[in-house]
Amino acid sequence: MNRTDRLFALREELRWAGRSGRTAERLATVFEVSVRTIKRDIAALQQSGFPVRARPGPGGGYAVDQSATLPPINFTESEAAGLAAAAAASHGQPFDQHLRAVLKKVLGAMDRPARQRAVSLTNRVWIDVSPDRRSSQNLRRIEQGLAEQRVLALRYCDRNGKQSQRRVDPVLLAHTDGNWYLVAHCRTAEAIRWFRLDRVEAANLTKERAATVPVDNVGRPPSTARPLGDL
Repeated sequence: MNRTDRLFALREELRWAGRSGRTAERLATVFEVSVRTIKRDIAALQQSGFPVRARPGPGGGYAVDQSATLPPINFTESEAAGLAAAAAASHGQPFDQHLRAVLKKVLGAMDRPARQRAVSLTNRVWIDVSPDRRSSQNLRRIEQGLAEQRVLALRYCDRNGKQSQRRVDPVLLAHTDGNWYLVAHCRTAEAIRWFRLDRVEAANLTKERAATVPVDNVGRPPSTARPLGDL
């Protein structure tokens, strides 16, 4: 998650917390950054006019004024529970942090009775979240590389255990046969390659603008796959 996205998500997290607020330590855990980074982000939000204040007393933390809350919106508890189920099932998947931010935004904007019913319903849905072997930091950098169309420098281990260094132009993310892949133009092979995300040992975001590679160059998607826009 880049800083702009993190600032927006941080604002929504604080809105959702309401009067109880959040400690800097908890926010650092949620956004996978240091406490020092969170404090800098809070200062940036304050400078932009967002009504967040330091909360004195044991534990400390930050809270927002009620004026920062959104008006109620018309989501049913079943719709909110469906979004919560999707967020839970997407743990460790591309853009999962963004989906959780959307869920908090929806719940925070619902009126209190509807929100309480939604939370009650979500507590009656269990999802087995298996441990994920992928580095969340690598995944965030891959997401950012795709969103901003920037070249990624990868250290990749193939099916035979052979490591290689690659610089790639990200084209798309694909999920098929139970695995997530970064589909990219590999500058080493000078061809489209599918990189399984759990085999990416390191992903670094460069400042270089990626080449524009049409999705059609990848070929047809697997018969069981389709773009999210078609769902």
